[in-house]
Amino acid sequence: MTSEVQTPECELFELELLGGGMERRYRRARPEVEAMPWGTLDPRPFSEAVLVAARRSWTSAAFQEHRTAAACAATLRALISARAPLDLIAGFARFPLDEVVHVELCARMAMELGGGTELWHEPSALCADADPSLSPLLQATELVTRNFCVGEALSIPLLHGTWLRATHPLPRAILGRIVRDEAAHGIFGWTFLDWALPLLPASGPSLIRRTAELTIAEIHKLWAEVRRRPPVSHSDGHALGWMGSEEYLELAARSLQTRVLTPLRDRGIQLSSAFSSIP
Repeated sequence: MTSEVQTPECELFELELLGGGMERRYRRARPEVEAMPWGTLDPRPFSEAVLVAARRSWTSAAFQEHRTAAACAATLRALISARAPLDLIAGFARFPLDEVVHVELCARMAMELGGGTELWHEPSALCADADPSLSPLLQATELVTRNFCVGEALSIPLLHGTWLRATHPLPRAILGRIVRDEAAHGIFGWTFLDWALPLLPASGPSLIRRTAELTIAEIHKLWAEVRRRPPVSHSDGHALGWMGSEEYLELAARSLQTRVLTPLRDRGIQLSSAFSSIP
């Protein structure tokens, strides 16, 4: 959760590397980070307004990936507590590391453009936990529905669309790496539901529907913020790795239908019509 008003609970979003042996092990595990074409982007041809917008966009992306890393960690614990199939857990276990890599990629992209922008957040609100009164299986179902059947399933086509429009090799390489990692994230939610649905109590489908609707309602608020952003030259935006607001919202509306609502309907989960489009 970000905040424009600094409260005692807020902290500045900052990142660091410990270095030494820990960084070397990290680099060996994910060498693609250092393989990016760092240092190839000259920010001078872009206007100050475009650069500030790009720096803010990539800083926000780093923060969102940081939040997703926390959500993945919470979901992994829930899967283990629910005694999900071992191969399902093993496949999922790489996701938190994927997200940490994406944090670094986005943060370093902001640095290439002149540095990250100031972003304050409440660490205690980094990600939402499942309802502790639920059984372990229902807690896992709640988190997977929120974070993967909606969150990750919807973000992947938007990332892919941005990657297609990025014209500079550096943001294109970064977005391409993220899209490749996220492909597995996007299908995980449906794999989990196909396993879990026959095991859920009668309240299970209602929990899935309610969780999906609440998550989409929060996403609607983010889309409303996107709609209020001032327009930026499409050519400039594409070069640095983002879409114009109108283009983004059109792709978001299509993706909500094809990547979230249709797979839910295919599994007998019908959402209210209020959540089927961008308000």
